[in-house]
Amino acid sequence: MNLTLAEIAEKLKRLKSAVIFCHMRPDGDAVGAAMGLKRLLERCGVACSVACESVIPEKFRFLPDTDAFSAPVDMDAEAFIAVDSSDENRLGKYGDLFAKAKKVKFNIDHHISNTRFADYNHVDDVSASCEIVTRLAEHLGGVNDAVTATFLMTGLSSDTGNFAHKNVTADTFRAAAYLAERGADINLVQYNMFKKQTKERARLFGETMSKIRYFAEGKIAVIAVTKGDLERTGATSDMTEGFIDFPLGVDGVEVAACLLETAQKKFKISLRSKGKANVNEIAAVYGGGGHILASGCMIGGELEEAVDKLRYTIVQHLAD
Repeated sequence: MNLTLAEIAEKLKRLKSAVIFCHMRPDGDAVGAAMGLKRLLERCGVACSVACESVIPEKFRFLPDTDAFSAPVDMDAEAFIAVDSSDENRLGKYGDLFAKAKKVKFNIDHHISNTRFADYNHVDDVSASCEIVTRLAEHLGGVNDAVTATFLMTGLSSDTGNFAHKNVTADTFRAAAYLAERGADINLVQYNMFKKQTKERARLFGETMSKIRYFAEGKIAVIAVTKGDLERTGATSDMTEGFIDFPLGVDGVEVAACLLETAQKKFKISLRSKGKANVNEIAAVYGGGGHILASGCMIGGELEEAVDKLRYTIVQHLAD
Protein backbone atom coordinates (compact mmCIF):
# COMPACT_ATOMS: atom_id res chain seq x y z
CA MET A 1 0.00 0.00 0.00
CA ASN A 2 1.33 3.44 -0.96
CA LEU A 3 0.83 6.09 1.72
CA THR A 4 1.50 9.80 2.08
CA LEU A 5 4.10 10.92 4.59
CA ALA A 6 1.34 12.14 6.89
CA GLU A 7 -0.25 8.69 6.81
CA ILE A 8 3.13 6.98 7.36
CA ALA A 9 3.81 9.27 10.32
CA GLU A 10 0.47 8.50 11.97
CA LYS A 11 1.17 4.77 11.81
CA LEU A 12 4.76 5.17 13.05
CA LYS A 13 3.68 7.24 16.04
CA ARG A 14 1.38 4.44 17.21
CA LEU A 15 4.25 1.93 17.41
CA LYS A 16 5.86 0.86 20.64
CA SER A 17 9.05 -0.50 19.05
CA ALA A 18 10.72 -0.87 15.65
CA VAL A 19 13.88 -2.02 13.91
CA ILE A 20 15.16 0.20 11.11
CA PHE A 21 17.01 -1.63 8.35
CA CYS A 22 19.27 -0.12 5.70
CA HIS A 23 21.18 -1.57 2.78
CA MET A 24 24.49 -3.43 2.90
CA ARG A 25 27.65 -1.39 2.33
CA PRO A 26 25.80 1.71 3.58
CA ASP A 27 26.48 5.14 2.10
CA GLY A 28 25.84 8.50 3.71
CA ASP A 29 22.17 8.52 2.78
CA ALA A 30 21.54 5.10 4.31
CA VAL A 31 23.39 6.01 7.52
CA GLY A 32 21.76 9.43 7.77
CA ALA A 33 18.22 8.23 7.05
CA ALA A 34 18.43 5.29 9.47
CA MET A 35 20.01 7.17 12.35
CA GLY A 36 17.97 10.32 11.76
CA LEU A 37 14.69 8.37 11.71
CA LYS A 38 15.77 6.45 14.82
CA ARG A 39 16.19 9.68 16.76
CA LEU A 40 12.89 11.11 15.47
CA LEU A 41 10.95 8.00 16.48
CA GLU A 42 12.63 7.73 19.88
CA ARG A 43 11.49 11.25 20.64
CA CYS A 44 7.95 10.06 19.84
CA GLY A 45 8.34 7.28 22.41
CA VAL A 46 9.09 4.46 19.96
CA ALA A 47 11.95 2.19 21.06
CA CYS A 48 14.24 1.85 18.02
CA SER A 49 17.39 0.14 16.84
CA VAL A 50 19.22 0.13 13.50
CA ALA A 51 20.21 -3.13 11.79
CA CYS A 52 22.61 -3.38 8.87
CA GLU A 53 24.55 -6.28 7.43
CA SER A 54 27.69 -4.12 7.38
CA VAL A 55 29.46 -2.27 10.15
CA ILE A 56 29.41 1.46 9.67
CA PRO A 57 32.24 2.61 7.36
CA GLU A 58 35.08 4.44 9.08
CA LYS A 59 34.38 7.66 7.17
CA PHE A 60 31.09 8.08 9.07
CA ARG A 61 32.68 7.73 12.51
CA PHE A 62 32.71 11.52 12.79
CA LEU A 63 28.97 11.25 13.49
CA PRO A 64 27.82 10.62 17.08
CA ASP A 65 26.36 7.37 18.42
CA THR A 66 27.57 5.33 15.43
CA ASP A 67 28.24 2.33 17.66
CA ALA A 68 24.46 1.90 17.73
CA PHE A 69 24.33 1.53 13.94
CA SER A 70 24.62 -2.25 13.49
CA ALA A 71 22.67 -3.57 16.45
CA PRO A 72 21.36 -7.15 16.65
CA VAL A 73 17.84 -7.48 15.25
CA ASP A 74 15.22 -7.22 17.98
CA MET A 75 12.75 -9.93 16.98
CA ASP A 76 10.31 -8.70 19.61
CA ALA A 77 9.96 -5.34 17.88
CA GLU A 78 6.49 -4.47 16.64
CA ALA A 79 7.58 -3.21 13.21
CA PHE A 80 10.36 -3.42 10.64
CA ILE A 81 11.22 -0.27 8.67
CA ALA A 82 13.45 -0.30 5.57
CA VAL A 83 15.08 2.95 4.49
CA ASP A 84 17.02 3.73 1.31
CA SER A 85 16.60 0.18 -0.03
CA SER A 86 14.95 -0.56 -3.37
CA ASP A 87 14.14 -4.18 -2.49
CA GLU A 88 14.73 -6.83 0.17
CA ASN A 89 17.89 -8.10 -1.56
CA ARG A 90 19.61 -4.79 -0.84
CA LEU A 91 19.33 -5.64 2.86
CA GLY A 92 21.85 -8.44 2.34
CA LYS A 93 21.70 -11.16 4.97
CA TYR A 94 18.62 -9.50 6.48
CA GLY A 95 16.63 -9.65 3.24
CA ASP A 96 14.90 -12.97 3.93
CA LEU A 97 14.30 -12.03 7.55
CA PHE A 98 12.59 -8.81 6.53
CA ALA A 99 10.51 -10.54 3.85
CA LYS A 100 9.31 -13.44 6.02
CA ALA A 101 8.91 -11.80 9.44
CA LYS A 102 5.37 -11.43 10.74
CA LYS A 103 5.79 -7.74 11.46
CA VAL A 104 4.23 -4.49 10.34
CA LYS A 105 6.59 -3.40 7.54
CA PHE A 106 7.41 0.05 6.23
CA ASN A 107 9.46 1.04 3.18
CA ILE A 108 10.76 4.61 2.82
CA ASP A 109 12.94 5.16 -0.22
CA HIS A 110 13.85 7.37 -3.19
CA HIS A 111 14.90 4.83 -5.88
CA ILE A 112 12.68 4.63 -8.97
CA SER A 113 13.43 0.89 -9.12
CA ASN A 114 11.82 0.31 -5.71
CA THR A 115 9.57 -2.78 -5.71
CA ARG A 116 7.16 -1.54 -2.99
CA PHE A 117 7.99 -4.59 -0.90
CA ALA A 118 6.45 -3.56 2.43
CA ASP A 119 2.94 -3.29 3.83
CA TYR A 120 3.21 0.50 3.83
CA ASN A 121 5.35 2.23 1.23
CA HIS A 122 6.41 5.78 0.54
CA VAL A 123 8.68 6.03 -2.51
CA ASP A 124 9.51 9.39 -4.04
CA ASP A 125 12.11 10.01 -6.76
CA VAL A 126 13.90 12.85 -4.98
CA SER A 127 17.55 13.57 -4.28
CA ALA A 128 17.95 11.36 -1.20
CA SER A 129 16.07 9.27 1.31
CA CYS A 130 17.15 11.88 3.85
CA GLU A 131 15.14 14.46 1.92
CA ILE A 132 12.08 12.26 2.45
CA VAL A 133 12.86 11.70 6.15
CA THR A 134 13.31 15.46 6.60
CA ARG A 135 9.80 16.01 5.22
CA LEU A 136 8.52 13.10 7.33
CA ALA A 137 9.97 14.83 10.40
CA GLU A 138 7.46 17.65 9.97
CA HIS A 139 4.73 15.10 10.77
CA LEU A 140 6.69 13.70 13.73
CA GLY A 141 7.10 16.94 15.64
CA GLY A 142 9.95 18.36 13.53
CA VAL A 143 13.72 18.20 13.84
CA ASN A 144 14.65 19.97 17.06
CA ASP A 145 18.27 19.00 17.74
CA ALA A 146 21.56 19.47 15.92
CA VAL A 147 22.55 15.80 16.00
CA THR A 148 19.44 14.64 14.11
CA ALA A 149 19.82 17.55 11.71
CA THR A 150 23.45 16.62 11.01
CA PHE A 151 22.55 12.98 10.33
CA LEU A 152 19.97 14.05 7.77
CA MET A 153 22.29 16.65 6.25
CA THR A 154 24.88 13.89 5.78
CA GLY A 155 22.46 11.98 3.55
CA LEU A 156 21.49 15.06 1.56
CA SER A 157 25.11 16.01 0.99
CA SER A 158 26.21 12.45 0.22
CA ASP A 159 23.60 11.59 -2.40
CA THR A 160 23.80 14.95 -4.16
CA GLY A 161 27.59 15.14 -4.45
CA ASN A 162 27.59 18.06 -2.03
CA PHE A 163 24.57 19.59 -3.81
CA ALA A 164 26.18 19.39 -7.25
CA HIS A 165 24.29 16.53 -8.98
CA LYS A 166 21.33 16.87 -11.34
CA ASN A 167 19.03 15.37 -8.72
CA VAL A 168 19.17 18.60 -6.70
CA THR A 169 15.95 20.65 -6.77
CA ALA A 170 14.60 23.68 -4.97
CA ASP A 171 12.98 21.27 -2.50
CA THR A 172 16.43 19.78 -1.77
CA PHE A 173 17.78 23.20 -0.87
CA ARG A 174 14.70 23.92 1.23
CA ALA A 175 15.30 20.70 3.17
CA ALA A 176 18.97 21.63 3.63
CA ALA A 177 18.04 25.12 4.82
CA TYR A 178 15.54 23.64 7.30
CA LEU A 179 18.25 21.35 8.70
CA ALA A 180 20.82 24.17 8.83
CA GLU A 181 18.38 26.27 10.83
CA ARG A 182 18.17 23.42 13.31
CA GLY A 183 21.90 23.16 13.82
CA ALA A 184 23.19 20.79 11.11
CA ASP A 185 26.96 21.20 10.84
CA ILE A 186 27.41 21.38 7.06
CA ASN A 187 31.13 22.18 7.35
CA LEU A 188 31.74 19.05 9.44
CA VAL A 189 29.78 16.95 6.95
CA GLN A 190 31.40 18.45 3.86
CA TYR A 191 34.95 18.01 5.16
CA ASN A 192 34.49 14.41 6.27
CA MET A 193 32.47 13.35 3.24
CA PHE A 194 34.39 15.04 0.43
CA LYS A 195 37.85 16.15 1.58
CA LYS A 196 39.23 14.05 4.41
CA GLN A 197 40.93 10.83 3.36
CA THR A 198 43.62 8.44 4.49
CA LYS A 199 46.95 8.02 2.74
CA GLU A 200 45.78 4.54 1.71
CA ARG A 201 42.72 5.94 -0.03
CA ALA A 202 44.79 8.62 -1.73
CA ARG A 203 47.17 5.98 -3.08
CA LEU A 204 44.33 3.76 -4.29
CA PHE A 205 42.59 6.73 -5.90
CA GLY A 206 45.72 7.77 -7.78
CA GLU A 207 46.43 4.25 -9.04
CA THR A 208 42.82 3.66 -10.07
CA MET A 209 42.44 6.90 -11.99
CA SER A 210 45.74 6.37 -13.79
CA LYS A 211 44.14 3.30 -15.40
CA ILE A 212 40.82 4.72 -16.65
CA ARG A 213 39.72 2.89 -19.79
CA TYR A 214 37.66 4.58 -22.50
CA PHE A 215 35.24 3.02 -24.99
CA ALA A 216 32.78 4.19 -27.66
CA GLU A 217 34.99 7.08 -28.80
CA GLY A 218 35.46 8.28 -25.25
CA LYS A 219 31.78 8.31 -24.30
CA ILE A 220 32.23 5.47 -21.80
CA ALA A 221 34.81 5.48 -18.99
CA VAL A 222 35.52 2.42 -16.86
CA ILE A 223 37.56 2.06 -13.68
CA ALA A 224 38.18 -1.11 -11.67
CA VAL A 225 39.32 -1.87 -8.14
CA THR A 226 40.36 -5.44 -7.45
CA LYS A 227 41.01 -7.20 -4.16
CA GLY A 228 44.68 -7.12 -5.10
CA ASP A 229 44.54 -3.33 -5.42
CA LEU A 230 43.02 -3.05 -1.95
CA GLU A 231 45.61 -5.36 -0.40
CA ARG A 232 48.53 -3.63 -2.09
CA THR A 233 47.49 -0.12 -1.03
CA GLY A 234 46.14 -1.07 2.41
CA ALA A 235 42.77 0.49 1.52
CA THR A 236 39.34 -0.95 2.28
CA SER A 237 36.40 -1.30 -0.09
CA ASP A 238 34.35 1.45 1.59
CA MET A 239 37.10 3.92 0.70
CA THR A 240 36.08 3.65 -2.97
CA GLU A 241 32.89 5.62 -2.38
CA GLY A 242 32.98 8.67 -4.66
CA PHE A 243 35.58 7.24 -7.06
CA ILE A 244 32.96 7.08 -9.83
CA ASP A 245 32.56 10.86 -9.91
CA PHE A 246 36.08 11.43 -11.28
CA PRO A 247 35.78 9.52 -14.60
CA LEU A 248 32.29 10.93 -15.15
CA GLY A 249 33.83 14.40 -14.99
CA VAL A 250 36.20 13.71 -17.89
CA ASP A 251 35.27 15.81 -20.93
CA GLY A 252 33.33 13.77 -23.48
CA VAL A 253 32.39 10.96 -21.10
CA GLU A 254 28.63 10.30 -20.97
CA VAL A 255 28.58 7.15 -18.81
CA ALA A 256 31.07 6.02 -16.16
CA ALA A 257 31.30 2.61 -14.54
CA CYS A 258 33.25 1.47 -11.50
CA LEU A 259 33.85 -2.24 -10.91
CA LEU A 260 34.70 -3.20 -7.32
CA GLU A 261 35.73 -6.81 -6.71
CA THR A 262 33.85 -8.03 -3.65
CA ALA A 263 34.66 -11.75 -3.99
CA GLN A 264 36.35 -14.03 -6.51
CA LYS A 265 34.64 -13.48 -9.88
CA LYS A 266 32.09 -11.11 -8.35
CA PHE A 267 31.97 -7.35 -8.96
CA LYS A 268 29.85 -4.57 -7.48
CA ILE A 269 29.07 -2.15 -10.29
CA SER A 270 28.42 1.56 -9.84
CA LEU A 271 27.04 3.44 -12.86
CA ARG A 272 26.70 7.17 -13.48
CA SER A 273 25.34 9.08 -16.46
CA LYS A 274 25.29 12.70 -17.60
CA GLY A 275 21.89 12.17 -19.19
CA LYS A 276 22.33 10.39 -22.53
CA ALA A 277 21.81 6.95 -21.01
CA ASN A 278 19.38 5.64 -18.41
CA VAL A 279 21.70 3.67 -16.15
CA ASN A 280 18.75 2.31 -14.17
CA GLU A 281 17.85 0.35 -17.32
CA ILE A 282 21.47 -0.75 -17.74
CA ALA A 283 21.66 -1.97 -14.14
CA ALA A 284 18.32 -3.74 -14.52
CA VAL A 285 19.85 -6.00 -17.20
CA TYR A 286 21.93 -7.51 -14.38
CA GLY A 287 19.25 -7.49 -11.71
CA GLY A 288 20.14 -4.11 -10.23
CA GLY A 289 18.64 -0.65 -10.33
CA GLY A 290 18.52 2.75 -8.72
CA HIS A 291 18.06 6.02 -10.57
CA ILE A 292 18.17 7.24 -14.17
CA LEU A 293 21.55 8.94 -13.61
CA ALA A 294 22.96 6.75 -10.82
CA SER A 295 22.46 3.01 -10.38
CA GLY A 296 24.22 -0.18 -9.40
CA CYS A 297 24.22 -3.95 -9.84
CA MET A 298 26.37 -7.06 -9.42
CA ILE A 299 28.13 -8.91 -12.26
CA GLY A 300 29.89 -12.27 -12.06
CA GLY A 301 32.88 -13.51 -14.05
CA GLU A 302 36.48 -12.54 -14.62
CA LEU A 303 37.27 -8.82 -14.67
CA GLU A 304 37.60 -8.61 -18.46
CA GLU A 305 34.34 -10.51 -18.90
CA ALA A 306 32.55 -8.06 -16.63
CA VAL A 307 34.07 -5.06 -18.43
CA ASP A 308 33.06 -6.47 -21.81
CA LYS A 309 29.48 -7.15 -20.66
CA LEU A 310 29.15 -3.63 -19.31
CA ARG A 311 30.67 -2.00 -22.38
CA TYR A 312 28.25 -3.85 -24.67
CA THR A 313 25.19 -3.08 -22.53
CA ILE A 314 26.05 0.59 -22.09
CA VAL A 315 26.56 1.03 -25.84
CA GLN A 316 23.08 -0.45 -26.45
CA HIS A 317 21.54 2.17 -24.13
CA LEU A 318 23.65 5.16 -25.12
CA ALA A 319 21.75 7.77 -27.11
CA ASP A 320 23.44 9.34 -30.14
